[in-house]
Amino acid sequence: MSAGYDLVVNGQPAHVECDGSKPLLDVLRGELGLRGTRFGCGTEQCGSCMVLIDGEPSFSCARAIESLAGKSVTTVEGLSSGDVLSPLQQAFLDEQAGQCGYCLSGILISAAALLARNPRPSRSEIAAALDRHLCRCGAHNRIMRAVTRAGATMGARP
Repeated sequence: MSAGYDLVVNGQPAHVECDGSKPLLDVLRGELGLRGTRFGCGTEQCGSCMVLIDGEPSFSCARAIESLAGKSVTTVEGLSSGDVLSPLQQAFLDEQAGQCGYCLSGILISAAALLARNPRPSRSEIAAALDRHLCRCGAHNRIMRAVTRAGATMGARP
């Protein structure tokens, strides 16, 4: 049964009409045209579908839209400000931290949540924050350096 759901997506109010059991990922990609968040496994195991829900990293592939009324959702598109990349996104480019890029939207989301809490995380804190993400490209060291670099840049801001 279709119903209307109001939420905030990337800082903007959004209203969607759909079945309440529809996964957030499908709403983001299909209804709202935000294709940065990826479908990986569909079982909350790989992290490709990660978004921020009220500031916390959350899987979107199995999260029903009806559970999100009034919530704030941030996708990877919401990390930048128009054409200006966030320090985290820029650090990933500078460190060449992605190869295929499939998992990176989810990794960026989890890293953004970590840096919001702690702009100077240790290597073990970064590893723990990214532990839910599967990446087979072998870019792990560059990803770790990028998160550290972004934290240093963000920590230096007034």
